[in-house]
This record gives sequence, C-alpha cells and structure tokens, in this order.
Amino acid sequence: MRTDVARGALAYLALLAGAVLAVAPLALSALTAVKTPERFASESPLAWPDPVTGENFRTVLDQGLGRALAVTALMTACITLGQVVFSVLAAYAFARTEFPGRDALFWVYLATMMVPPMVTLIPLYLLFAKLGWLNTFWALVLPFVFGSPYAIFLLRQYFRGIPEELIGAARLDGASTLDVIVHVVVPMSRPILATLTVITVVSQWNNFMWPLVASSGRTWQVLTVATANLQTEYNARWTLVTAATTLAIAPLIVLFVVFQRQVLRSISWTGLK
Repeated sequence: MRTDVARGALAYLALLAGAVLAVAPLALSALTAVKTPERFASESPLAWPDPVTGENFRTVLDQGLGRALAVTALMTACITLGQVVFSVLAAYAFARTEFPGRDALFWVYLATMMVPPMVTLIPLYLLFAKLGWLNTFWALVLPFVFGSPYAIFLLRQYFRGIPEELIGAARLDGASTLDVIVHVVVPMSRPILATLTVITVVSQWNNFMWPLVASSGRTWQVLTVATANLQTEYNARWTLVTAATTLAIAPLIVLFVVFQRQVLRSISWTGLK
C-alpha cells in the first residue's frame, strides 16, 4: 500500500514538474509584456511588474500586429472549416463506403504524411506563381483547406467505431448518405471533431514557412511572420517582443480552455475502445 502511495506521489511530482516547465516560459513572457522597459532593465526578470502597463501591447498593435492578427484569424477560420468539412466527407467514404481499391487508396494517401513539407514547398510556390496568386489570401488558404492525411486518418478510425446498427437504422428510415453524416455521424463525433479543430487551429495559427514564402509586405502578413519581423526590429526591447508573443499565444490558450473537455472525452473514448 505504501509503495502504491509513493509511486502515485512520484507520478504527481513528475507531472507537476512538467507543468511548471511548460507554463513558466508563458508566465514569464506575460509578466515581461506588462512591464515598462525601465523596470525590466533594472529588476530581476522574475520581479512582479509595478506598475502594470499596457503600452507595449498598444505599440506592437500600432506597428501592424493588429492587422496580422486579423489576417491570421480569418485564414485559420477558413482552413479549419474546410479541413473539418472535407475531412469528414473523405473519412466517411474511407470508413463506411465500399468501392474498388478503397483501402489501397487510403494507405497510399496516408503515406504522403511521410513527405516533408519542405519537399513540396518549391513546387507549390511555382504553381501559385504561375497562377498569379502569390501575395493573396487564396495563397494562404488553398494549400491546406481541402483536408489532410492526418485529419482523415483520425476521423476514419473514429467513424469505424460507430455502431453499424445506428447507420443501418437511419438507412431504413430513408436517410441519404449526407443525412447519415449530418444527423448520425457528426453528432456522435463531437469530441473527435473538437480535437481536430484544436489541432488544426494550433497548426495553422503557428504556420510560418508557407505564409513567409507566399506573401510579402503587410497586406497579407500573418502573425508568425509579423512577430518574427518585430523580433528583428526590436531586438533589444524585450518588453515589446514578449507583448507580441503573448498576443500570439493567448488565443490558443483560450481555445484549449474552451475545448479541453471535448478533447479529454475523445481521448477517454479512444482508450475505452
């Protein structure tokens, strides 16, 4: 009994240490962002800000970060919506529809996950250059909006666990394939769809290389590129740099807090299965 208690205590201590290591940089960045440059230069980085100021946030927003934030939010929303819709349709086809070569096609498509993004970067750039779509909103969205191998694989595995009796009952009631997806599959898949939404938002919100290549200037500049430019422009002013990074991270934290229950439900469902 004591051995089990000791193991449990060690496990919780390890988890606590991991949580501290993960949260400490974010907390330090937020603390630095609300300090004046003079207080930051004269005090320990761990000192509590006194006075608390929002001037750093106003400065970086005036320098173009506000527009970059809006562009990133619009881009991420469009890509996430497209990823969820097209991935649901493709995953249902691979999980529940019978057609010749279905499994072979699925595994060939899944194998594209092994191709590094850098390999397709130049061909993708040349394609959009030929179309004249560089430095447009479509250049940011189109390469990612039609689903991804990981999203389709994730949903396919989940859809295969839905009881066939439910789908058969809907068929007997005269439901079409689209009706089955909308009224049976999607409502039962809310946890995994929430997980996919979080994963897609985080990956696209933090996307850096393709937006850097596909856009120039500030018209369609995304948050990651704008933050990198601010780090170069204000290299010695860490209060401004941390204000920009805090603004970039804050929406992702809010997103996880909102969807954390659904994410945990999808993990527990997979474990029970």
